[in-house]
Amino acid sequence: MLFSGTFHGMTLGSPALTTDQLSRHGAGVPLNNVTFVPYDGTYYSIDYIKRILSDDHSGIEKPSAMILETVQAEGGINVASVGWLKEIRQICDENDILLIIDEIQVGNGRTGSFFSFERAGIVPDMVILSKSISGFGLPMSLLLMKRELDIFRPAEHNGTFRGNQLAFVGGTAAIQYYNETKLEQKVRLRSGQMETYLKDEILPLDKRLSVRGIGMIWGIDFSRIDPSLAMAAVHRAFQNKLIVEVAGRNDSVIKLMPPLTIHEDTLQKGLRILKDTVSDILKGE
Repeated sequence: MLFSGTFHGMTLGSPALTTDQLSRHGAGVPLNNVTFVPYDGTYYSIDYIKRILSDDHSGIEKPSAMILETVQAEGGINVASVGWLKEIRQICDENDILLIIDEIQVGNGRTGSFFSFERAGIVPDMVILSKSISGFGLPMSLLLMKRELDIFRPAEHNGTFRGNQLAFVGGTAAIQYYNETKLEQKVRLRSGQMETYLKDEILPLDKRLSVRGIGMIWGIDFSRIDPSLAMAAVHRAFQNKLIVEVAGRNDSVIKLMPPLTIHEDTLQKGLRILKDTVSDILKGE
């Protein structure tokens, strides 16, 4: 069981777990055996999940697992509430369903704690890590799981992607750096600076704009104005030497994910470029 707005990758099994049609069509084969349910922010999400699990005529079989992102990055920077995450954990416990959390984009310190689910005080059954875990952009991925779930025989499920020795060295150094420099505290400081700037400087540009995020992942939503403006802003920002991207439904959200190690002056410069860019786009310049 997965959630509308989710993104879990582009290789063959992953598009079945992903909701945007572009990614799903890339598989080229039928994508079955997955049920999608509403994410947090939809008022009936929890009630809907409970109903289909308890109704013997819902037509939906009990899933083996729920897979989710605590912050839907490609889905438009949708931040799950602590209460919702706790309820999902409880539903999984009550129905003997595994809870798998995808930390590929929002783990490794991105939200202000090393794991993004820590703020909810829950413990998943499995955790997926990749990308930033290597410390230097090298190919690496990890699957963390509770010991009782490890039924794999040695080398039963392997691959060259997961065993890059240089990535292991980089990953070890990154964890040491994270601890020694107290990076978690710096992320929280930069998070506050980003939030303040977005709300004080970007939102006043147009009352129809909205921003949302946590830690050092934030989004500016143009859906109430014109979704195409987000992509126009991405191109204009690139001309101004700032790299951002779009996310969300109809690519209507500018996604901000600066490096966790960014210096304050560089961050402020980027935010100023962003403000000028959004202002120009809104004016039609």
